[in-house]
Amino acid sequence: MDVPKDAMLLRIFFGEDDRFEQKPLYEAIVLRAREMHLAGATVLRGPMGFGHSSRMHTAKVLRLSYDLPVVVEIADTEAKINEFLPALDAMMASGLITLEKVQVLQYGKEGLKERANLP
Repeated sequence: MDVPKDAMLLRIFFGEDDRFEQKPLYEAIVLRAREMHLAGATVLRGPMGFGHSSRMHTAKVLRLSYDLPVVVEIADTEAKINEFLPALDAMMASGLITLEKVQVLQYGKEGLKERANLP
């Protein structure tokens, strides 16, 4: 699989307790992205954050929260990301979804110099 130099980054923010069909939402998103042959997905768990409710979610010992922030990042072509969005919309009840244009410098075994056409 090849990802072009100019690609899109899909970033999805939600809570660790969010679920889809009895699975953690982050797992459902990553599995669906894999089924749709996207280039890859990464799940990041945050130690602290807040969303539209302004309720603080933290892993601090004095203030335990079981709903820590989660971010899923997926980078691929704009077309493949746009194809994935309806599936993502069907899985999410709430959260924040962002898109940004990115430059892919390396993906797979190619070296950074070859991919970025650096001297």
